[in-house]
Amino acid sequence: MSFHSGEIKVQTQAGVREEAQLLCHIISSTIKPSAHEFLSTQQIVVASTVDTNGRVWTSLLTEQPGFIKVLNPQTIQIDAIPIQTDPLHQNLQSNNDIGLLVIDLAKRRRLRLNGKAKVHQENIKVEIQQAFFNCPKYIQVRHIEKAVTDSLENPQASINDALNKTNQLWITQADTFFIASYHPESGADASHRGGFPGFVQVVNSNQLVFPDYSGNNMFQTFGNLSVNPNAGLLFIDFVQGHILQLTGKAKIIWDAERLGEFAGAQRLVEFDIEQVLESKNAFSLRWRFGEYSPFNPG
Repeated sequence: MSFHSGEIKVQTQAGVREEAQLLCHIISSTIKPSAHEFLSTQQIVVASTVDTNGRVWTSLLTEQPGFIKVLNPQTIQIDAIPIQTDPLHQNLQSNNDIGLLVIDLAKRRRLRLNGKAKVHQENIKVEIQQAFFNCPKYIQVRHIEKAVTDSLENPQASINDALNKTNQLWITQADTFFIASYHPESGADASHRGGFPGFVQVVNSNQLVFPDYSGNNMFQTFGNLSVNPNAGLLFIDFVQGHILQLTGKAKIIWDAERLGEFAGAQRLVEFDIEQVLESKNAFSLRWRFGEYSPFNPG
């Protein structure tokens, strides 16, 4: 495993190039036994895909444990489909790059899987190119409380070019979101971001700003963004089953003066929103909040 030029550029600017290089060994091209065992018990997958216009989207897939099957050391099958209005399946018809984040909120564990996808009517098969566990930092503990099936009969989706007031309030109260990025040669990637409520600031109806905290020093997301600014964000309403998908362009901010506005920020990201997809009753699971991550700054 070697890092691409964008990742090396950001690692160098952050002053962690040597530390990052030492981590190459944790990224595997196969699914190891520990990952196999983890996948068999999980219920949440966040996926990163790219549409025909080059816009990047973050999607959510949930099901009962066992819906992620390891077919062989390089192939998994996801037995779940998003709601009809989600762009995931349509995106994969034209670009089969996919980034996956499988996350266990209760145990603060997350596994990233990047590769090539093949869409079937009831499932998605993914040939794995990269697989690795991430650190547990900034994950807020949440416990699955129940599964609701009746509300899924009437999902409601709306597409807009900007955030409405309800969306803005949702984002300012969020302690968790997911970010998708894409490199034309290295493929798609999905990652997690967390902090205390308010760590994502709404500048206006078409722009957000959020901090980047100290992480694993590999900078897959930022490396992709330094080459291709197209990105997607996903906000989840864990209590009511709604999701907010944003696609737009991200800019990395290194300005030391601006960093002072956010406790613990190493860098900032300005995210310019191009499209908003709000979906109500988008998934069946409901979560109960447990506790904030002890790593959250401020």
